[in-house]
Amino acid sequence: MLTLLLDSANSHLSVGFVKDQQLVFQFHELAWQKQSELMVAVINQAMQNHGWSRHDITSIMVGIGPGSYTGVRIALTVAKVMAVALEIPLVPVSSLQILADKNRPSICLINARSQRSYFAVYEGEKAVISDTIITNDEVLNYIRMYPNYELCGQLDYLGLEGKDNNPLFKMASLIGQLSSSVNPLKVNPIYLKDL
Repeated sequence: MLTLLLDSANSHLSVGFVKDQQLVFQFHELAWQKQSELMVAVINQAMQNHGWSRHDITSIMVGIGPGSYTGVRIALTVAKVMAVALEIPLVPVSSLQILADKNRPSICLINARSQRSYFAVYEGEKAVISDTIITNDEVLNYIRMYPNYELCGQLDYLGLEGKDNNPLFKMASLIGQLSSSVNPLKVNPIYLKDL
């Protein structure tokens, strides 16, 4: 059982492989506006280094947003093409959920630009506040109301510090907990800017 993990909704590119419930490869690096150039190359290099072929991949988990419009589409397109070509399950997951600390209530954030944030609050796997988009002032007010919550995501745009979590660990922990019977052609990205 080899699961490919992909997310490029934020400024980072995250590619991982889980084998027998262990994260055996991870690439999580800042790659703003380079995700499309790097993603397939990173996948191919990891498979070559480990002696895997594409046919060893049994499922794909992909972050479907919210996040960068182009970034979300990069990971989702690669995941859908591979899932259809290999006839394997595609497991979609929120790009905010995979930032959450599984042990603490977490405020998960991604910069939505224009003084707004993609925002969600998770306790374990449960969404206390589902993925939404709010103003940065509303985010800061919420953080003041819940000072003990873990802040997760790239927070420098708010002048804050917190966990810039590597989402691959969270994605690996979600394998088996999320439905894996999704038709890849029916998976849609989460875009919240239209709200």
